[in-house]
Amino acid sequence: MLDTQAIVQRFLETKMQVHPDVVRYLSEKDDPGLIDRILESVPDDTIVVSVRHIPGLSQDRDGSRFPADPFCEVVRGSAGSAKSIASITDYTHYFRDRYQRLGDIIRARASPMPIEALKKNSRYRQEACTVLGLVQDAKTTANGHRMVEIEDPTASISALFHKDRPGFADAESLLPDEVVGVRGTLSGDGRLFFAEQLFRPDVPISHAGFQSQDPGKAVLISDVHVGSDTFLEDAWNRFADWLSDSDANYLLIAGDLVDGIGVYPGQEQELTIKNIYEQYDVFGEMLTGLPSRIQIIISPGNHDVVRAAEPQPAIPREFTGKFPDNCIFVENPALVSLQKVMVHMYHGRSLDDLISLIPGATYENSAPMMIGMLQRRHLAPTYGKRTPIAACREDQLIIDPVPEVLHTGHVHIMGITDYRGVLCINSGTWQGQTAFQKQMNITPTPAKAVLLDLQTLGTRILDFNSS
Repeated sequence: MLDTQAIVQRFLETKMQVHPDVVRYLSEKDDPGLIDRILESVPDDTIVVSVRHIPGLSQDRDGSRFPADPFCEVVRGSAGSAKSIASITDYTHYFRDRYQRLGDIIRARASPMPIEALKKNSRYRQEACTVLGLVQDAKTTANGHRMVEIEDPTASISALFHKDRPGFADAESLLPDEVVGVRGTLSGDGRLFFAEQLFRPDVPISHAGFQSQDPGKAVLISDVHVGSDTFLEDAWNRFADWLSDSDANYLLIAGDLVDGIGVYPGQEQELTIKNIYEQYDVFGEMLTGLPSRIQIIISPGNHDVVRAAEPQPAIPREFTGKFPDNCIFVENPALVSLQKVMVHMYHGRSLDDLISLIPGATYENSAPMMIGMLQRRHLAPTYGKRTPIAACREDQLIIDPVPEVLHTGHVHIMGITDYRGVLCINSGTWQGQTAFQKQMNITPTPAKAVLLDLQTLGTRILDFNSS
């Protein structure tokens, strides 16, 4: 197995730096000759060796993954597809489904063996091998190492990531219930697995976002919060005026359409509309004022009138009587194809959990959390925290296939980043700072929208805070 530090040093000896994705790829391939082939093929003026310098690895733009409508189609999360829990055994099916589907992605890069077989067969001891499973627990030892309990359908094993070994940095960000592969060696007594390398499902380094062949533009927003006394009506009116004159084709709204009723203690003191039906009626009338040529895709959030547990059903018809006919109601999450550009819409409740679990994540910077979702290929990896999850027989929070865009909201702070060809967009809010946010020292970035060009995947932030 190629040591990551040795890989970096090899490139430094030739006075070149190397991208972390290339280091990880070389470590997984365990092919020393590949380094030589890269060094032979890179141009003389190369400063940083990137993925494009790897021989035989081409960027993949796949626009034929689904026989999608040429314009707009709900690939996953159409109204009525969310299921309720039928029995306690659904929890077993839920985690087995997660293990199998995410495990299959890892198996394409590693050849894991069952943990029970590894522990029972002494000939595998002190021999390099890989195990695959869900993280039961991860904690730091008294000596500063990382001890991780890994479980597969056959057994569980304790894996030790040494603080002075290359895999330790990845182990520091391990989350309960995520699916990982771990390469290492079993101790002589069969009790401890000495980990050297971590595999996550992750986005392939060869991924490149598919770009529409036809002109098309989508506007991404979330967290409108109609009914709140901090809803920014004037800014919304400026946004509506802009939409009327724009060439936008689609409007995607990722949850929290209204402020809701009884979502948190004392909320009634902060409402201008105290009837939930009236909140939706007002929002529907606001959408009616937008151009009918624009296709509007709407998913719910934790303030909306659906169950809190994810996946959340689409907004019920009894609340959408005043919405225009150009609205498509989807669940949370939902995968939508816009001219074969895949947008994974997710309100983002799990961001509250990830902010406390992923090093470096803050409400002001959602990028580490959204990248963390993509690395784990899951929207809410950890079960049993603040994010309620309906553990149905199928895990509907898995990110598969890899989308062009991951669109979230919830934290009320706009942010855009790119991870391996996936645009991560948190679309902010249309609500001013609330009393709770003042207490938490959170400053929202309201009245902004993201304009996405489907032909180039380029973005532009539109600010409607002033005329």
